[in-house]
Amino acid sequence: MKLTIAREQLLDGLQAVQNIVGSRTTLPILSNVLLQANGSELLFTATDLDVTISCGVEAQVESPGATTLPVRRFFSIVRELAVGDVSIDVDEKNVCTLLSGASRFKIHGLGAEEFPPLPVFEEVKKVVVPQDKLKGMLRRTAFAVSADETRYVLNGLYFSFKGHALTMVATDGRRLALTDEEADIAAECEADLIVPTKAIAELSRLLLDKGEAEIAFTDNQIRFTLSVDQKVRVRLISKLVEGTYPNYQQVIPRESKERIALVREEFVQALRRAEQMTTEKSNSVKLALGRNSLVLSANTPEVGESVETLSINYKGREFAVAFNPGFLLEALRALDNDEVFFELSDELSPGVLKINGPFLYVIMPMRMN
Repeated sequence: MKLTIAREQLLDGLQAVQNIVGSRTTLPILSNVLLQANGSELLFTATDLDVTISCGVEAQVESPGATTLPVRRFFSIVRELAVGDVSIDVDEKNVCTLLSGASRFKIHGLGAEEFPPLPVFEEVKKVVVPQDKLKGMLRRTAFAVSADETRYVLNGLYFSFKGHALTMVATDGRRLALTDEEADIAAECEADLIVPTKAIAELSRLLLDKGEAEIAFTDNQIRFTLSVDQKVRVRLISKLVEGTYPNYQQVIPRESKERIALVREEFVQALRRAEQMTTEKSNSVKLALGRNSLVLSANTPEVGESVETLSINYKGREFAVAFNPGFLLEALRALDNDEVFFELSDELSPGVLKINGPFLYVIMPMRMN
């Protein structure tokens, strides 16, 4: 295998795939990236057996071939090279000679035949959505995915392809984030899937603000193909989480007694200040509603207390409810709307955060001292 490639192209390909490779793996080949040179393309592929990422970049291929190289070391070397063309020559023993300017490296690799076979898709269902829309949906939901491995069906993001909408839901039992967007979904492509956390994290990193994302899926796998101007940039293939997602509709309150409008950034700053007076054991902030005011207070005996009043338009009854400030802040930071709406009923009922758009966030209250 012999080729010449621009350092930037080489770096782009490696950056797209290298995150999927774990630092500790029982199979040495899983620490390597598969390089396949053919035509005018160099294809990079990395996998952890659950998630596989491939990225193709332009290259001048003199003789086609394939090999695998330790991805971390390869990436570290390429990152330090000067800007310009890089020559890659791999011999029959999978020793890679890398030339760039006055620099010369030899890297020992493993045969491409040792690399795990790539997932094969048959009879797939497909849906196409703009990348920026998909990126926004992930940002508004993925933070609420559960990290508790005992409830494995919650260790992923729920995708529902129904009617003319793609709906995403994430919950950890204490809060729930939901968003949906219009999508052209054929009747035969309707499905409910759970995409694991690692695949979602990688997808969020890879998505651009332009181009399209083709989502293809079977009963146990999903593939995201990201393209710009008819040119495929990257493919991500993942196993799906097995199981049935809980009925999230039961968690969403049918109605709330009070609805307050808040300036999002003002609310964020006030919550951040109140959070300074909380600890891991005592991590709640009390929200007290009064006439045209919202008082945020935090009181931790061994730390101290804080009180801050926000002016709001409110004429309802007076009551107080407490929430985990971190949970509220994660949702508020995932939004870019200037105004948010907080719907509340009493100190024991969930709060619902909404915007003028396809998003809602249900958060369970905490016991007040």
